[in-house]
Amino acid sequence: MSAALTFDRVSAGYRDRPVLSGVSVAINPGRVTGLGGPNGAGKTTLLRVALGLLDTTLGDVHVLERNLRDWSREARARAMAYLPQDADAHWPIAARALVALGRMPHRASFAPLSSEDMAAVEKALARCDAAQFAARRMDELSSGERARVLLARALATQASILLVDEPAAHLDPVHQLRLMELLREEAAQGAAVVVTLHDLALASRFCDEIVVLQAGRVISQGVASDALSDRVLADAFGIAALKAAELAVERLPIIPWRRL
Repeated sequence: MSAALTFDRVSAGYRDRPVLSGVSVAINPGRVTGLGGPNGAGKTTLLRVALGLLDTTLGDVHVLERNLRDWSREARARAMAYLPQDADAHWPIAARALVALGRMPHRASFAPLSSEDMAAVEKALARCDAAQFAARRMDELSSGERARVLLARALATQASILLVDEPAAHLDPVHQLRLMELLREEAAQGAAVVVTLHDLALASRFCDEIVVLQAGRVISQGVASDALSDRVLADAFGIAALKAAELAVERLPIIPWRRL
């Protein structure tokens, strides 16, 4: 199986501040890959490089086996959907209309929505539990409701690669779980899903593979038990964590696990 997205010894940064250094990662279709690491590790920068929003100083990025440099902006927008960190929209625009923006890469300029576009929009709204307020304006919704609409916009693109940056921050526990279920559903349908997460419980519960960055370098990669070893947790995050087999303690942590 060919990787959907490949970083080959990628280095990148901002002006005189290097962020990524020699990162090599392969993102496979049909899997949810979690990006972890402390603040400033380079997680968001790696997503920006994948999208062509930030040039590499060294190394190459391949999207669906083609060098990123060979993709037009329009083709990239069809191949990769992106939900940025702290994405928000306080515009006086109906939620349904905002989700429809996710279909722009599939339409000619100023072309009306096709029946296929409208079906994709309604499906995305329903999957994100946002259909009930689809007619309301974005500036009338709560932060959690807006977050669900913005995720629906990304899903409406129906891209082969879905990049999601810290999406759970404004969601209540039930919608955090639904979010991760949606990402797994996208992977089950063949998409390559990359999600940055600070919540290690969600990452270990839902991600097929986890890549941990520290100071712009990959320090571990694999299934959760390997990528989030005691050594990595100590070195990268400065923490120790209770594992499932060690939870015989007086006061158990509350970890959202499944929806009712």
